[in-house]
Amino acid sequence: MRALTRGVIVLAALPSAAAAHHSFFGRFDTQKLVEVEGEVTEVLWRNPHAYFGVRVDGVDWDIETSSLTVLKRMGIDEGTIRVGDRIRVAANPPLGDKKEMYARHVLLADGRELLMNVGLTPRWKKGGDAVGDDSLLMAREGDGSRPDLGLFRVWSHTRAIARLFPEVTDPTVDINAYPLTPAARAQLEKFNRATDNPTANCVPKGMPTIMEAPYPIEFVREANGDILLKIEEYDLTRHIYMNPNVTRELTQPTPLGDSVGRWDAATLVVTTTRISWPFFSQLGIRQSPAVEIVERFTPSADGSRLDYEMTVTDPATFTRPVVLTQHWLWLPSVTLLPYECTVH
Repeated sequence: MRALTRGVIVLAALPSAAAAHHSFFGRFDTQKLVEVEGEVTEVLWRNPHAYFGVRVDGVDWDIETSSLTVLKRMGIDEGTIRVGDRIRVAANPPLGDKKEMYARHVLLADGRELLMNVGLTPRWKKGGDAVGDDSLLMAREGDGSRPDLGLFRVWSHTRAIARLFPEVTDPTVDINAYPLTPAARAQLEKFNRATDNPTANCVPKGMPTIMEAPYPIEFVREANGDILLKIEEYDLTRHIYMNPNVTRELTQPTPLGDSVGRWDAATLVVTTTRISWPFFSQLGIRQSPAVEIVERFTPSADGSRLDYEMTVTDPATFTRPVVLTQHWLWLPSVTLLPYECTVH
């Protein structure tokens, strides 16, 4: 896609804001904002990230921004930005030579300012007409009114919650702090964040990478007692087999692996093996086919929060098991939205 904008480029310090998680670092300078102004030439309103085009003094730019599902939950719908519109954009500039930016703010011709990500304050409309309600996406507490639902509901990971893989959105996190084997460390040194990220496309992520997705998940109990874990990102479903007495034929390894669950009081414990997805982290740590992942999903007594612990054992990658934690919240108004990823 190409883009359209005329105007001025202005550099400024960037306030802290949540970053995207698909192939972000290595492409954009998160410490600066660039302002461009011009006419929109193309709009691609879809996941994993929306795009539109602008032309600056005859130069076409690709403008990337948040995912379609994030924008929808903030009240920014398809049609808000249209081809032919004259707009101003404040965006992270590229680190390389490609004519691309990552939009944070958009000023429409009618005077409305769009906040294109969470945790932002208006840039041009101080206390004025800004669009972008991040109250759901930045929630810090869940609703405790339905403890009877237990695990089986939609759970939201908000941007106010620490990520399972913090290095994905925080460039200050040292990925070398993982207890890597010499072979894994050598592989990591060859990884180029700008070109090698396995999520820079519409290929669904596998385990364990998919569990860091900042999108809702839903647990559904099947009639036979098995559990479906539905993941909004990539419209994926993990099948968790709960009956150890049922003999089943194992298929070839898959990106999501083979998951077997059991109950430990109110905690769902899931052991996953036979994983063909070769990545532990989207930022360069790989994993072997022998990896084993044990997850613990524990709802709070009032049902407002789901605590999560993941233990990854892979002697080819780590010198000891790696334990990661995060949590989700129950926000009753949130439902899973179609993801329908489309390659740019």
